[in-house]
Amino acid sequence: MAKQKEARQALTNNEIRTAMLRYFYARNKNATSGRGKKGSSVKISDVKRELKSSHGLSQQEIQSNLTYLISQGWVKEDAIEKSFTAPGGTIIPSTTNFYTITAAGIDKIEGPGEFTMPKFHGIKIEATGQNIITLGDGNQVDAKFGDLGQSLAELRSAITTSQVPESTKLEFVADIDTIQSQLAKPAPNPTIIKAAWEVVKGAAAISGCTALVAKVAGLLQHFL
Repeated sequence: MAKQKEARQALTNNEIRTAMLRYFYARNKNATSGRGKKGSSVKISDVKRELKSSHGLSQQEIQSNLTYLISQGWVKEDAIEKSFTAPGGTIIPSTTNFYTITAAGIDKIEGPGEFTMPKFHGIKIEATGQNIITLGDGNQVDAKFGDLGQSLAELRSAITTSQVPESTKLEFVADIDTIQSQLAKPAPNPTIIKAAWEVVKGAAAISGCTALVAKVAGLLQHFL
């Protein structure tokens, strides 16, 4: 019985990453300083203690998924270097790492806003020979995938305004953005799209999203 209960409570990596990103988001939103007890930046020891208390996450789950969030640009790591002098006069260096949600991480939760940097900022799109269009949700896709991109934007909007938990919204929206990113390429990677769609299609269970999921599925057939 105990093993069955433990299995039911187990979280997927996506669920853990969602919980962690929302933790860093809340830290930043409620911060009264850059670092410290109420700071937007937090030490790994505090991250592990607080996420264990609030979500029962193990150190291994936190560390591995924090590495993923950093590599994806949702969270940043800052090393603060100090030094102290030992009784014998030896200067000993000390480094403390702090972790903070990035602007990209905030946008992942809130959605793109007025101040969101264009996804392909710094890239001369015209030099690629592609016709890139910008959708209402801020995503940019190749014009030949315009109908699919717009349908995904509509689904994204329906999900974010629904009554499901915020963590559920984030999980779906993250994978919608993954698909949108592929649609900016002249030849999207069908493996990546298919993997993301396996998650997104679950949004059909959300009120108001069933027809939109079916519409997107039809437009995605070429990649599935």
